[in-house]
Amino acid sequence: MATRGSTAIITCAPTGAIHTPTMSPALPVTPEQIAEAALGAARAGASIVHLHVRNPEDGRPVQDPALFKEVLAIIKDSSDVVINLTTGGSPHMTVDERIAPAVELAPELASLNMGSMNFGLFPMLDRYPTFQHEWERQHLANKDVVFKNTYADIERILQLCGDQGTRFEFECYDTAHLYNLAHMLDRGLVRPPLFVQTVFGLLGGTGADFEDLAHMHRTAHRLFGDEWEWSVLGAGSAQIRLGTIALSLGGNARVGLEDSLWDGPGRLAESNAAQVERITAIARLLHREIATPEETRRRLDLRDSSR
Repeated sequence: MATRGSTAIITCAPTGAIHTPTMSPALPVTPEQIAEAALGAARAGASIVHLHVRNPEDGRPVQDPALFKEVLAIIKDSSDVVINLTTGGSPHMTVDERIAPAVELAPELASLNMGSMNFGLFPMLDRYPTFQHEWERQHLANKDVVFKNTYADIERILQLCGDQGTRFEFECYDTAHLYNLAHMLDRGLVRPPLFVQTVFGLLGGTGADFEDLAHMHRTAHRLFGDEWEWSVLGAGSAQIRLGTIALSLGGNARVGLEDSLWDGPGRLAESNAAQVERITAIARLLHREIATPEETRRRLDLRDSSR
């Protein structure tokens, strides 16, 4: 594994398709809010920001390239942070909708889910009796969602985005996704170093226990040897706990309000930056310094950000 250096790559996901505006007042919605959340995370130590956008009127997740352009213009005017655009969008979108921003804007990094899966957000309904917008309840309550990422979908995204120089954050929600990635590597459709984001704690994917993390890590190490950079995304209350384990094992961590709204038991995080500050403080306690955007680009073999 190529993550045994002294520095840790910290990714922040400021917003996303899982949570809704009702669930936290800190969740950014407008392009200006999303950009400022990303910049705050960068100032706190994140070298990568993973971006979704929302309808500014009601907070609904959308994949509008024009909104992404607004966010990117603000961020790039003030920071050299690595920008990672989603191709996941929302499970409720078509693949064409999901990939449109990355195809049009050619980011240096884009997320790519490595397999189809059941996707269940409905347990969150138990905590929220009322919502600001009716779409929020419908978004969470749907028990008939399959997050579609077929082999044809994956190959298409690899070609469309890869041909323009975009590299990938490979999001793996279970061991089968690691084997899918290994298949793509064997066929020469992806090249190392692989940036592997192992995802824990979402219903439909693997669990959030230490044993789950250890099994995913062992499997990836066996499949990819020294040709990968390992990062951990723990959903909800698992965010800091699993991120800490990853950092202690020489890996990297992802935090942000896309994945968890919390900053301790029963305490909502005030900002994305607060979560970044917490995980970077833990990294330094473990004698891991924080990777800069420049170092992150080198380790992930990203193209020059000015291109």
